[in-house]
Formats: sequence, C-alpha cells, structure tokens
Amino acid sequence: MRHRGVLIAAAAVALSLSPILLTRAAGAPQGSKPQASRQIPDLSGVWYVHGDVRSQFDFGEGAALLPWAQEQVKANRQKLNPPLLCYPAGVPRVWTEPYPFEIISLPGRVLIHHEYQHLVREIHTDGREHPKDVIPTYMGNSVGKWDGDTLVVDTIGFNGQTWLDNTRRPLSDALHVVERIRRVNHDMLQVDITIDDPRAFVKPWSVQRTYDLKPDWEISEQVCEDNNVYLFPEDKTK
Repeated sequence: MRHRGVLIAAAAVALSLSPILLTRAAGAPQGSKPQASRQIPDLSGVWYVHGDVRSQFDFGEGAALLPWAQEQVKANRQKLNPPLLCYPAGVPRVWTEPYPFEIISLPGRVLIHHEYQHLVREIHTDGREHPKDVIPTYMGNSVGKWDGDTLVVDTIGFNGQTWLDNTRRPLSDALHVVERIRRVNHDMLQVDITIDDPRAFVKPWSVQRTYDLKPDWEISEQVCEDNNVYLFPEDKTK
C-alpha cells in the first residue's frame, strides 16, 4: 500500500457505489445563476496517470507554434523549467505532473487537490460566470457545468508565466482552456483538454489523458522547497 496522508473520506466514498451520484444543494452564492436541484455524477477519488507516465502532451496539427511562441521556445532553452523553481505548473500542464490528485465533489463546487505542490483548484459549478475583472493567476479562473456525465470546465485568467509542458512551449495570458472530465467507468477517469492560445498556437487543439482510480492511496505532503538544489544550491565552500 502506498502511504499517503490527508483527505481520505472522499476517496472512500468514491469506492462505495458505482456509479455514484451526488445531489446538488440549493443556495448558490449571491450573483450566481441558480440551477435546479438534480443528481450529478460524482468524480470523487484519488487518481493517477494511466499507463506510461509522460511529462508532455501528444501534439496534433493545431499545436504548431506561431512566431511569438517560436521565439519564446528559443528563449526558454536558456531558462530553468519554472516548476524546478517551485512555480505552480498551471493549467493544463498540471495534468502531466507524475503525482496523484484527488477530486472532491461538493454542492456547487468541485475541488481538485493535487499532491504536486499541494495545489488546490476550485471549480465552481453553481452557474456563475467568470468575473469581469478576473485577476491573472498561474492556475486561472475555472467555472464548470455538467453535460450529462461530463464535467465541462472553462478556464481563463492566466498570467502567461507557465509553459505547456517539458517541451518548453510557452503559454500566454490569452490562454483559454476547456476540459471535459468524465468517469469512463468506476476505475478510470478521462480528461479531454482543448487548448486555445491565439498568441502561441495556429489554432485550438485537443489532447486526451486518462487516469486510474487508486483506492488505497491518500494525498500526502509534497513540498517543492525541500532539498531543492535550484533554489538552494549546495555550498561547495564548506
């Protein structure tokens, strides 16, 4: 059994029924659009990448780079990979990190708790829209809605400080990501990601990742600063 240390309850719930349904509670926050109560799929559980661990996406035709991005790739070759300096991986790169994550379903919200850097992503599913004055961040601002058994997540509001993956492809603050997250069966999660960055790529393009349920795993503490030779290089004068 792999040892992990927090948020056990949601993973346990995910194993008790198949399929599992949660009832959306009434009382959405002020300013959001009220939605009728209905039963929604429960994506809860601890998940880990299916098959070979790949730290980059599979690229299709749409992933061809525009001139700005081509120049940024050249510049990025002279830089350290941002996660090595403990910067958040951002979206969609966080899906490529070789660490488990836990999905926690709540009334009006879905939380994704990544073991990697203990990043927590909050996806509002109460009908609200993106703020008009969204503050740019690494992980962006996410709102979601249910399309049958699929959680459709729309994310904007990025700060342009992240890379797509280990290929050093840049992402700009114009990035728009749409993820379709669904439970293919009780033990497998499928995430279809559409990446639209009009500064970086010639057109929107999509990629798919799959993850296995890990019923015996728990999310543990992962601290990027621990033993980080890039932030705290060894003093060879001692």
